[in-house]
Amino acid sequence: MNLITYDPFRELRSLQEEVNRVFSSNLNRSSETGLGRGAWNPSVDIFENKDQIVLEAELPGLSPEDVNISIENNVLTIHGERRFEKKDDGENFHRVERSYGSFTRSFTLPPTVSSENVAANFDNGVLRLELAKREEAKPRRIEIKAGASSPKTIETNAKTQSVG
Repeated sequence: MNLITYDPFRELRSLQEEVNRVFSSNLNRSSETGLGRGAWNPSVDIFENKDQIVLEAELPGLSPEDVNISIENNVLTIHGERRFEKKDDGENFHRVERSYGSFTRSFTLPPTVSSENVAANFDNGVLRLELAKREEAKPRRIEIKAGASSPKTIETNAKTQSVG
């Protein structure tokens, strides 16, 4: 016999998804008519390896001078602006689909990140930020010696408090 778990919030979530879908389709239509200018957010990928957290933001059409990066109270903020450059040489636009205007993206940094050691690189419209992890947050190996047998090695993360 299969047990089915009752979720009292399922219908509420379904209603919220429907409302979000309606509003997002209306916002997309407004950007087609030109009303959505000034409201855009660049796409961002965030990943980590053992030494750092890396953030990559797509900023096509921008230069490094158009972007400001700051860290305050463990919050990383990327701010910039993409300007619409219309030329007065008789060009008539039939459709403008790209978004223009200013943007701000903010990310709360985990306590494992050192805000003093950040490297920023801008290449082919992609901003890459490398945020070094604190030494105490990096994984380390602890060797355990058990009597006369050969030593054993256990890998730990900084989140692990004890070996048991």
